[in-house]
Amino acid sequence: MLYGREHEQAAVDDLLAQARDGRSGALLLRGEAGIGKTALLDDAVERAGKAFRVIRAAGVEYEAELPFAGLSLLLASGLDRLDVLPGPQRRALETAFGLGDGSAEPGTAPAPAAGAADRLLVGLATLGLLAELAAERPLLCVIDDVQWLDKASLDALLLAARRLQAEGVALLLAARTEGGAAPFDRRLGLPELRVAALAEADATRVLTERAGPDLPAAVRDRLLAEAAGNPLALTELPVASGPQAHTAAGLPLTSRLLIAFHGQVTGLPPATQTLLLVAAAEESGELDVVLPAAAALGIGAEHLTPAEETGLVTVAPDRRIAFRHPLLRSAILQRAPHHQRLTVHRTIAEALPEGDRRTWHLALAATAPDAALADALERTAVRTGRRGGHGGAAAYERAARLTPDRDGATRRLVLAAEAATEEGELARAEALADEAAARTDSPLAHALLDHVRATAHFWRGSYPTAYRLLLDAALAVDHSTADGTADGTADGTAGGTADDTEGGTAIEPAHAARMLFQAFHAAWYAGEEPVADVLDRLAALPLAADDPVAPLARYLPAAVLPALGRPAAALPAAREAVEAARRAGAESPADLVQLCGATLILGRDEETVDLGGELVAEARAKGALGVMPTLQFFLAEAELFHGRHADAELTATEALALAQDTGQHQWVSQLSALLAYLAALDGRTDRCTDLAATSLATTGPQTAAPAAGHPWAQWALALHDLGQGRAAGAADRLHTLTTGPHRHHVSATRAVPDLVEATVRLGTPDRAAEPYERFARWTAAADRPWAEALRLRCQALLGPDELAEPAYLAALDLHATAHRPFEHARTALLYGEWLRRTRRRTDARPHLTAALETFDRLAAHPWSTRARTELSATGTPAPQAPLTPLNSLTPQELQIARLAAQGLTNRDIAAQLFLSPRTVAHHLYKAYPKLGITSRTALPTVL
Repeated sequence: MLYGREHEQAAVDDLLAQARDGRSGALLLRGEAGIGKTALLDDAVERAGKAFRVIRAAGVEYEAELPFAGLSLLLASGLDRLDVLPGPQRRALETAFGLGDGSAEPGTAPAPAAGAADRLLVGLATLGLLAELAAERPLLCVIDDVQWLDKASLDALLLAARRLQAEGVALLLAARTEGGAAPFDRRLGLPELRVAALAEADATRVLTERAGPDLPAAVRDRLLAEAAGNPLALTELPVASGPQAHTAAGLPLTSRLLIAFHGQVTGLPPATQTLLLVAAAEESGELDVVLPAAAALGIGAEHLTPAEETGLVTVAPDRRIAFRHPLLRSAILQRAPHHQRLTVHRTIAEALPEGDRRTWHLALAATAPDAALADALERTAVRTGRRGGHGGAAAYERAARLTPDRDGATRRLVLAAEAATEEGELARAEALADEAAARTDSPLAHALLDHVRATAHFWRGSYPTAYRLLLDAALAVDHSTADGTADGTADGTAGGTADDTEGGTAIEPAHAARMLFQAFHAAWYAGEEPVADVLDRLAALPLAADDPVAPLARYLPAAVLPALGRPAAALPAAREAVEAARRAGAESPADLVQLCGATLILGRDEETVDLGGELVAEARAKGALGVMPTLQFFLAEAELFHGRHADAELTATEALALAQDTGQHQWVSQLSALLAYLAALDGRTDRCTDLAATSLATTGPQTAAPAAGHPWAQWALALHDLGQGRAAGAADRLHTLTTGPHRHHVSATRAVPDLVEATVRLGTPDRAAEPYERFARWTAAADRPWAEALRLRCQALLGPDELAEPAYLAALDLHATAHRPFEHARTALLYGEWLRRTRRRTDARPHLTAALETFDRLAAHPWSTRARTELSATGTPAPQAPLTPLNSLTPQELQIARLAAQGLTNRDIAAQLFLSPRTVAHHLYKAYPKLGITSRTALPTVL
């Protein structure tokens, strides 16, 4: 019986009701230790009844560094259904749970490299398995003590929670927020409910039920005051203190509860206390491990009986020991002497089979350096990395502490620093890098540790610092290779690794090139001079012609330097560079991402569409999802520039969800800004401003620099202003963008024609003079008809009226050779406006009519309104905008409908879009009435 929890129970009932109706939802209960979260979870299971399938798990303090420990426990009952998952997802989950090595089956694409991509695949596999478990009846997923859940499991569950829609899954979690060693205050992005203290009347009822009605009033009042509405305190403090004794009132409530549990455990036989310590230290509570470990200490199963009789523990049907409350486990561990905990961990390790759990318990029992155990921990860290889980840094660091020789320990500290960077623990990575650097004089070691520090600075937005560190590190690698002084002391990703420290292998120029590629990324946000400096150094590297990175090292300077007004070698076709890289052994798509983005810099947009589409499809097939947001951003930019606005929105929308799922702040910012631009095109004011605000506010942890999407967001807001007739606001934003430190960015370069239009409307064309001159140089370097058409449009706006018409006509002729309908229509609109102003209304009408038809087709409503107004001003009534059912579909509905029209099944579509089949069906049924059809067979006709 729960007292005073009507509000919380109502929220849980709503969650369960949604699941019964086929909708999914999640709820996180937060509160201090003992406040009643676990009781609410138990109550939810009881309320769900037999109508629900229930799966449960709980975080365990000692499991926090064991990747996927919690998830494997939660999904254990569904592992017989793994075959329904798409291949990459199934392999990722099998590898995460130690059921396979992640290798691809014969005839399929190879498995992706570990990292964010694998973590994403595990999350998607979790989504698929939850949906499958809910196929016959609604599913209630209960996870307690989220504050102790290992990060890999939590990330996978959160990804699944964000994508759950129409599966009938209720996800109910609980986390402690105060008390203990590590209060959990991480924002999870889920609906939350704070579980508060009980009101005095309800607290009195709980106390009376526990202590009886004859409790003296003075004692009752003291206990009520000390418990402060905490239900666990109300039930445990009376037992611990007796009716007359006082508890340690000066201590925090959690500490007093621990003392209360101490007292209850102390009253048990010594053998029972030891058995409980084994159960508390063994993270899963499995009797098949706990009892053999206890037996090694001379304790039998019968010694568990006193703890069961007092209700401190129960044995579940799956033969797991469950403690009455998580604080009881903590109390048992805290009260045990250090030497006893060491002994228990050692006996648990001996009871476990070979594997990571055994290694961790041995590490917890170690008191001195142990070379063999350090080697085993390193193997654990390697497996963790391959599984894409968090925890590799902890394993490497513990291995370093147990390594007898100084050089070996240093090498493992560097590995720990690199793993911490990969896991996003930037402060930990820097601390480990500093410790490793203090132990070695090797230039190569310091270079690679600078690489770690640079990555941390980059993700914090300290782009100039990251750029300088990477540049110096690459130069150190290059020089040490050139003069033969390399002795190798750290772990890189190509050409040299931490394992080379003991063999003296030099790091090759290819590794320096990869550092310079990262330096280029940082320099891109730092300014033009740093970009040019990196490219000059990249061009000077002595790379072998058959090196996999050589084609990109040649392509990047040729694609970028001309855009900065500097000389460069002739730019080869992107396809040639890609094929050369693949022949040399480049990893595709990962090694080709930067090349794909570079095609946009000199306006090779058609190559971006071709290469970007190919690489996205390849990444999707291989499950290399970590690179997809980057590739899809480049692809969406190119689709936008080609006037394929609906395609760009579909691509960017999917990419944004993936970026959010993988915590890629840079691409969340960039993609939000790009979607804001698309919203500005069709006049969705609220969506434009909301997305731009999200973009500008989205930065990495501890970031000081502007958001990565700042240039695109400013262009989006300026375009919105321009579309609404607010030329002054547009001009101010665009002038800052096109003359500021990001003026070399793709968005800033392409925004110059908008700046020209805005300043001319204001009568201040001089503000656009310098950006226009740079844009003119860029169009000459780009050598693309559509780019020259935009320059001619700018010239027509800026020049004297007598020269405007030839420029407009020449621009329209060039537009006709390149399919870029939006810009073509804008030029026609401006020319039609100019003709009307010069009283040539008849000549203006065909250009205004053509522009209006294009704007209506593209749903560019602000420009349609403007063209319709201008056409009416010529004396010709403007037609009304046609109604198009497709415009009523959401991007996800349109994407699903297109795939269904191609004949794909719901399961095929779900695999391709990383959704559940039931969510696909849900969106299709929502799309049918909007399209005026009743089944998927009609989709090819309407689409």
